[in-house]
Amino acid sequence: MSHVFSDETHRNLLSRIPQCTGREVADWLRTVEEGPSLFRFEEKVSWLRGEHNLAYGHAKAIVHEYDLRRAARKLG
Repeated sequence: MSHVFSDETHRNLLSRIPQCTGREVADWLRTVEEGPSLFRFEEKVSWLRGEHNLAYGHAKAIVHEYDLRRAARKLG
Protein backbone atom coordinates (compact mmCIF):
# COMPACT_ATOMS: atom_id res chain seq x y z
CA MET A 1 0.00 0.00 0.00
CA SER A 2 1.35 3.38 -0.97
CA HIS A 3 1.85 5.92 1.76
CA VAL A 4 2.37 8.91 -0.52
CA PHE A 5 -0.21 11.68 -0.44
CA SER A 6 -0.47 14.51 -2.91
CA ASP A 7 1.04 17.62 -1.36
CA GLU A 8 -2.38 19.25 -1.19
CA THR A 9 -4.03 16.27 0.50
CA HIS A 10 -1.18 16.05 2.98
CA ARG A 11 -1.41 19.76 3.86
CA ASN A 12 -5.19 19.53 4.23
CA LEU A 13 -4.96 16.53 6.56
CA LEU A 14 -2.28 18.21 8.67
CA SER A 15 -4.32 21.40 8.97
CA ARG A 16 -7.29 19.45 10.39
CA ILE A 17 -5.34 17.37 12.91
CA PRO A 18 -5.38 19.93 15.77
CA GLN A 19 -9.13 20.45 15.47
CA CYS A 20 -9.89 16.73 15.17
CA THR A 21 -7.50 15.45 17.83
CA GLY A 22 -7.12 18.36 20.24
CA ARG A 23 -3.33 18.20 19.86
CA GLU A 24 -0.96 20.16 17.64
CA VAL A 25 0.97 18.43 14.86
CA ALA A 26 4.28 19.19 16.64
CA ASP A 27 2.98 17.29 19.67
CA TRP A 28 2.10 14.29 17.49
CA LEU A 29 5.54 14.39 15.87
CA ARG A 30 7.12 14.25 19.34
CA THR A 31 4.85 11.32 20.15
CA VAL A 32 6.16 9.41 17.13
CA GLU A 33 9.76 10.37 17.98
CA GLU A 34 9.38 9.18 21.58
CA GLY A 35 7.32 6.11 20.69
CA PRO A 36 8.55 2.59 20.04
CA SER A 37 11.36 2.06 17.52
CA LEU A 38 9.28 0.89 14.61
CA PHE A 39 10.88 0.86 11.18
CA ARG A 40 8.07 0.35 8.70
CA PHE A 41 5.67 3.16 7.81
CA GLU A 42 2.55 1.05 8.31
CA GLU A 43 3.79 -0.19 11.70
CA LYS A 44 4.04 3.42 12.91
CA VAL A 45 0.59 4.19 11.51
CA SER A 46 -0.90 1.12 13.21
CA TRP A 47 0.77 2.02 16.50
CA LEU A 48 -0.65 5.57 16.43
CA ARG A 49 -4.10 4.25 15.56
CA GLY A 50 -4.08 1.60 18.27
CA GLU A 51 -2.35 3.54 21.02
CA HIS A 52 -3.93 6.94 20.43
CA ASN A 53 -7.19 6.06 18.66
CA LEU A 54 -6.41 8.18 15.59
CA ALA A 55 -8.22 7.94 12.28
CA TYR A 56 -6.20 6.17 9.61
CA GLY A 57 -5.75 9.30 7.46
CA HIS A 58 -4.56 11.40 10.39
CA ALA A 59 -2.11 8.75 11.57
CA LYS A 60 -0.80 8.34 8.04
CA ALA A 61 -0.35 12.11 7.62
CA ILE A 62 1.50 12.38 10.95
CA VAL A 63 3.92 9.58 10.09
CA HIS A 64 4.44 10.95 6.59
CA GLU A 65 5.23 14.41 8.01
CA TYR A 66 7.55 12.85 10.59
CA ASP A 67 9.43 11.01 7.84
CA LEU A 68 9.66 14.16 5.68
CA ARG A 69 11.10 16.21 8.55
CA ARG A 70 13.49 13.44 9.56
CA ALA A 71 14.79 13.21 5.98
CA ALA A 72 15.20 17.00 5.85
CA ARG A 73 17.28 16.92 9.06
CA LYS A 74 19.59 14.30 7.55
CA LEU A 75 20.14 16.42 4.45
CA GLY A 76 20.74 19.61 6.41
